[in-house]
Amino acid sequence: MEFGLFIQGYTPKFRRENDSQAEHHAFLNEIAAVQAADRAGFKYVWLTEHHFLDEYSHLSANDVVAGYLAHATERIHIGSGIFNPLPQVNHPAKVAEKVAMLDHLSEGRFEFGTGRGAGSHEILGFLPGMEDLSGTREIWEDVIGEFAKMWLQDTYEGYEGKYWALPPRKILPKPYKKPHPPMWYAAGNTSSWEMCALKGLGVLGFSVQDFEGLKPVLAAYKDAITKAEPVGAYVNDNVMITTAAMCAETEEQAIRDYVAGRPMYLVSNVYRYHDTFPHPPEIPNWPERIPDLDAAGVKAMMDAGGALVGTPDQILEGCTKWADAGVDQLVFGIGPFSQESTLETIRLIGEHVIPKLDKDPVHSTSRYRDAAAS
Repeated sequence: MEFGLFIQGYTPKFRRENDSQAEHHAFLNEIAAVQAADRAGFKYVWLTEHHFLDEYSHLSANDVVAGYLAHATERIHIGSGIFNPLPQVNHPAKVAEKVAMLDHLSEGRFEFGTGRGAGSHEILGFLPGMEDLSGTREIWEDVIGEFAKMWLQDTYEGYEGKYWALPPRKILPKPYKKPHPPMWYAAGNTSSWEMCALKGLGVLGFSVQDFEGLKPVLAAYKDAITKAEPVGAYVNDNVMITTAAMCAETEEQAIRDYVAGRPMYLVSNVYRYHDTFPHPPEIPNWPERIPDLDAAGVKAMMDAGGALVGTPDQILEGCTKWADAGVDQLVFGIGPFSQESTLETIRLIGEHVIPKLDKDPVHSTSRYRDAAAS
């Protein structure tokens, strides 16, 4: 199993009340954490693209951050988690150009993840009046099959679709490494995971919360990937799952650091904006919020497998369970926690966990890409 981070520019109001530059510090701290992860042996970092989502995610121009990280890191792969390719948000030709340019600047370390937006507040900012937000899937499907053609054809043949059109044009630059960067999709429900696999895309499982939630979607994906007709030049058979992690020398310190991060405020913001997700009845409606955790609450979450908190040995045990469940890549969100505890978590996982679970020096996506180019 491989490891990664994801960053999103989390900027809660309670931080801004005490720091007028909290937004700026969030960006710089995340960049420093990615650099630390690069040195520690993490293989991936995923950069969200969100718009209009106050507090939850201020990382709107993730292509800019990706370009910076291409120069500021050496080995870690830099993924768009996501680039939104809906023509009303980002013109597909410009997305293809950005991906190829980032592939050059990173020397083949860019990973191309796509998706359709976070919920009604974000989507309706670009598609005002849209009554059925599931319609973004049809728009996305009108786009996704054209990217490989734009990269691989000397002169792109052009496209006349339902939602966008482009006459024949040279799409420049072409990717640095052949045939093109690995392709991923941020999927939610079981049918989306299956559709993702049938198109040969790796799946970004941002919405999986636990092992029980993983089972049906993983089974659907792994069954369908064997029948893939890839929209790209190759199949990227990869399941990425996100969770929270806090590692310290003692369990007590890890729990204290986790409590101090107030992660339930972030979770409350997830449900504040992701109104296309199922909303469990126990989750209050914003502006009501999930209560902050105390030490007992963190221990209960640890027992339920909802977060990885503890010593390196405890984190290794938890990560092993995810690996045994069939996860290809485990990614940790870092936004709520102090920079000191975040960097310590990255260091300890890099020293004590990654060497035991990821012994392959080559990124799995590089193997798929290189095989397709040979």
